[in-house]
Amino acid sequence: MWCPFCNHENTRVVDSRLTGDGMQIRRRRQCESCSLRFNTYEAPELKAPRIIKSDGTREAFSEAKLRDGMLRALEKRPVETRDVERTIRSLLREICSVEDVEIPSSLLGEWVMRELSKLDQVAYVRFASVYRRFDEVKQFLDVIERLEQDALGDGDQRQISLLGPKHK
Repeated sequence: MWCPFCNHENTRVVDSRLTGDGMQIRRRRQCESCSLRFNTYEAPELKAPRIIKSDGTREAFSEAKLRDGMLRALEKRPVETRDVERTIRSLLREICSVEDVEIPSSLLGEWVMRELSKLDQVAYVRFASVYRRFDEVKQFLDVIERLEQDALGDGDQRQISLLGPKHK
């Protein structure tokens, strides 16, 4: 590996360890010429199917778009970063395990909504409202009422009722 400081072509690995999420290997390297140290990261390259958008166009799957959409829905919500990362990794495994070379964006959107409903109900409603293009308040209420029905008996105690105490 080339040294990013002096461009010498030989560096040696001083230390290797897994990152916190276990999905990457962090290697500490030292240049044999200038002796400066730097880190490199190794991660598996996952082969994801292409995404068929609602207008029929196709594009490469983007982990960044998946992450951005989820983080936008989860903005200012009490969800730990490690839970979000665990969920994203789970979705990536699911996406990459599909044997088809292309999948509709609607399927991907349903998977994201399923995972968001487990993480945070408000984030789920936010994502669903954009994904399903809500244009009436009734659509929001329908989704919220369905969430309330699903949560009866096994609700997450960290989340308050979206409709208030009279709807429980």
